[in-house]
Amino acid sequence: MNIQIQNLYTKAQKEHRLIIGLMSGTSMDGLDIALCEVSGNGADTSIQILAFKTGEYTDDFRSKIKAVFSKKQVDLELVCLMNEHIANTHAELINAALKEWDYKNEDVDFIASHGQTIFHAPKSLHKLNDYPNGTLQIGDGDHIAVKTGIITLSDFRQKHLAAGGEGAPLAVYGDYLMFSKKNEDRVMLNIGGIANFTYLPGNLDASEIFSTDVGPGNTLMDQFMQQHFNQFYDKNAQVAKSGSLNDELLAALLKCDFFEIGFPKTTGPELFNLDYLRNAQKRSLTENINAEDVMATLCHFSANTISNAIKKCFGIDAKAQIFMSGGGMHNPLLVELLKNNLPNSNFLTTDDLGINPDAKEAVLFAVLANETLCGKPINFGNRQGVPSVCMGKISLPE
Repeated sequence: MNIQIQNLYTKAQKEHRLIIGLMSGTSMDGLDIALCEVSGNGADTSIQILAFKTGEYTDDFRSKIKAVFSKKQVDLELVCLMNEHIANTHAELINAALKEWDYKNEDVDFIASHGQTIFHAPKSLHKLNDYPNGTLQIGDGDHIAVKTGIITLSDFRQKHLAAGGEGAPLAVYGDYLMFSKKNEDRVMLNIGGIANFTYLPGNLDASEIFSTDVGPGNTLMDQFMQQHFNQFYDKNAQVAKSGSLNDELLAALLKCDFFEIGFPKTTGPELFNLDYLRNAQKRSLTENINAEDVMATLCHFSANTISNAIKKCFGIDAKAQIFMSGGGMHNPLLVELLKNNLPNSNFLTTDDLGINPDAKEAVLFAVLANETLCGKPINFGNRQGVPSVCMGKISLPE
């Protein structure tokens, strides 16, 4: 037997496994690195975050990602080169984090890498009958494994596609294992570039669980801030708070076929981008309103699409126990609007459940890797979009 296969087998049988979960989302602010101690699997999974940080991207590196991100036409040579460059950069950030935390690379059993999404193309977006759902994440797992010396699982979304899903959101798998609680219905709301939520029924019946994207979280606001204010995001919603809601623009933004599609569904910046905003302004004759009013309206847009989706699931007077995570939970105006739109719901964060909300997405991939190595597919029934599969390709360091 190959010594690395034997190594994999031995590590997967350990009572406690050290797994690094990685997440680099559509915001491209950096690489979230979560060092987790994991034991058990399935409903018996136990996870503890030992260390967490966001490895910062340089402006140059971020601009290179943006050059191949969410565009129909890109430089194919650059895509090829960035597949390796992103992986090498992530490996450097992992090595630096372990050194900072005083861990040796050989102490870590596995890495679970999401990679960097550069294009997400569900059928609802591309509308091409002869083609399936598609998504592409780059940052090759072999390069991470070799540069760190740690067995790496990566490219999780492809199995989801192969089994009939849309490649996203994957939160349903980790949310079920980490956060389900008997006799308490929960909504796990993640507000990243795109907002999504998972419904966890208190009866713990996996066949009733679902997870869905609902629309933009931060992506449109961040893109607009970068273009008009030369800021990466609207810190503390200072710009949006200084503006006023434009009802005509909001109505135009909400007029989109995506919002009429049933759950589960996925989307991305391929749809919700500055072109989408410009088209909405043109239709609503609001091209000349000031930038602060645009930001205020974009914040209302995100709040409305999230709350409308929750109301669609739980009724107009939704009484949901909502646990937030993701960068959007730090936007005070967005959270205020959500609370106003859902006055009968209770808003908390995953911190109340023992998981740092900024680390949650990285931890999710550590859990997915653990299931692939030590568990078995969770039976979510035969519902479209939620295949019962384990995910992640395995890369050996030698």
